Amino acid sequence: MIVDDQQATVAFLYNPAAYGESGPVEAIETHISRIFLVGQRAYKIKRAVRLPYVDFSTPALRLAACEKEVELNSKTAPGLYLGVRRITREAGGTLAFDGSGELVDAAIEMVRFDQSKLLDRMAVGGELTPALMTDVARMIVRYHRGAPEVHKGSGSSNLAGVLAINEAGFATSHVFEQAEIKAFTGIFRTALARHCELLDRRETAGKIRRCHGDLHLRNICLFDGEPRLFDCIEFNDQIASIDVLYDLAFLLMDLWHRGFPELANLVMNRYL
Repeated sequence: MIVDDQQATVAFLYNPAAYGESGPVEAIETHISRIFLVGQRAYKIKRAVRLPYVDFSTPALRLAACEKEVELNSKTAPGLYLGVRRITREAGGTLAFDGSGELVDAAIEMVRFDQSKLLDRMAVGGELTPALMTDVARMIVRYHRGAPEVHKGSGSSNLAGVLAINEAGFATSHVFEQAEIKAFTGIFRTALARHCELLDRRETAGKIRRCHGDLHLRNICLFDGEPRLFDCIEFNDQIASIDVLYDLAFLLMDLWHRGFPELANLVMNRYL
């Protein structure tokens, strides 16, 4: 649910003069963010929403989320995230970047990269190769090895919590009918019950870590010639504090869904 008016912020960010540019401003919208592309930069803001799994309802919360996103993603996409810009209301009511006035919003400043280098676009173009996906798998291995362990209950209770958040999100998304949500939620929970002991052993072994949380092809890009993970979950630690194989499964499912089971198999084997 949208809870704050961001019309002034959006109008400000659509104005190329705000960035000292004269060229056009392009925008990309998702359900919880907007990205404005201008010149060699991209500026990402959080939508002013309050949902079961995320709260961006105030400027202060959006600023904190932007700062956390830069902190987390700078580890896996060095050079891509440049910092956070405060959007303030100055004398006379005009908006500015990093002024002395009241905080109105916040934007993440990033290097603008070629959208054709997103791995989902490369998949459509038939450009995913075994060599590239091997590099991706090895990067994920390094990332997971360095991610902090999370010990806040059993492995099965951890996944049960994630399923509860997912269920609440489905209920407010209007993507699925209630009968569909009930059906696949039941399937998920049946599978969880079947694997409780294994999940608990994996938690004891340190396999639950602060992960990416949304590791599909669209959140991996080629940047400076290297695969980079970006746009990890910053707004809800519970969603991202998961078993490392649950994290990897996002990528495997995406590859399988797009018709690349052999690459999913390769990634899994290189990861192991």
